Amino acid sequence: MAGYEEQKAALDALGVTVVAGSVDDAENAAKVAADLSFPVAYGMNRADGNAMGSWWEERRGIIQPSEFVLGADGKVMSATYSSGPIGRLDAADVVRYLTFVESKKAAG
Repeated sequence: MAGYEEQKAALDALGVTVVAGSVDDAENAAKVAADLSFPVAYGMNRADGNAMGSWWEERRGIIQPSEFVLGADGKVMSATYSSGPIGRLDAADVVRYLTFVESKKAAG
């Protein structure tokens, strides 16, 4: 999540809103969110993960990373699901992707 905070100016310029969710309780999620300018939901559970199509890890009781880029119309433009720590969307890649999409819109 720190990467998204580092890209805040670029994301703001693109009109992007960032939100995050965590299986942590309110106290632990607040610790994670303390250095972030975007909201972090807490108390997410298996049902939440299932609603997103995410992988639930039984051993640790967590939702594996599930990241979505939504367009202004609310439609999913990009979705990334991980079954572990590898494969997460990098915030700089999101900026590059959205900059590319915007350039195509401007070109016609």
